[in-house]
Amino acid sequence: MPTPDATPRVQLAEQLAEATVEALRQDLAGRERALLVLSGGSTPVPFFRALSSRDLPWSRVDVTLADERWVPEAAEASNARLVREHLLVGPASSANFVSLITDDATPEQGAEAVARRIVALPWPASMVVLGMGGDGHTASLFPDSRELDLALSTADAVVAVRSPSQPQARITLSADRLHQARRHALHITGGDKRSVLARALSGDDLRELPIRAFLSCPLAVYWAP
Repeated sequence: MPTPDATPRVQLAEQLAEATVEALRQDLAGRERALLVLSGGSTPVPFFRALSSRDLPWSRVDVTLADERWVPEAAEASNARLVREHLLVGPASSANFVSLITDDATPEQGAEAVARRIVALPWPASMVVLGMGGDGHTASLFPDSRELDLALSTADAVVAVRSPSQPQARITLSADRLHQARRHALHITGGDKRSVLARALSGDDLRELPIRAFLSCPLAVYWAP
């Protein structure tokens, strides 16, 4: 639990970790395995650390990502590396991590193999934890991506994505697949992100702010300054 002098972001991370653990516990009481879908970036690191030490039957938990940069797992930009370094340690090290990367040169070449991995997981997910960028993107659903319409509409599990605003090609779970969860949470910090969320809530154009694709389902918002 957070100490009394913990920063608001650390307190938020602890609260989200507790909610995630409770979701997994509830679902594991009635099924053999549970699925947790996480987002990358710098915001979730305190959450990963808080979650890693929690007491759970982690060997019955599958963990995957909402999206990934098409880089080797050892690369600094890899979301998988972030998960391995900050979540899959201590008690959580026995969880089964399912990567979104293959040895193929491009995400377009690897998408079919990744989709097979993803479809084989125990859906619906217990929890999908989303992040959001300053442009309103979530997962790798970017407003300037030519694949955005496909990612928002396809029943396929994953979509290869290229965005002019991003240095690396990416692979993302589709909006349809991300919707296949018992619970959704949005983890954001800072005043700028709060303002973007307020804008998103005041309109309905998914292509302008793709986070809107998830505002119509029950979404627990975890925000700290």
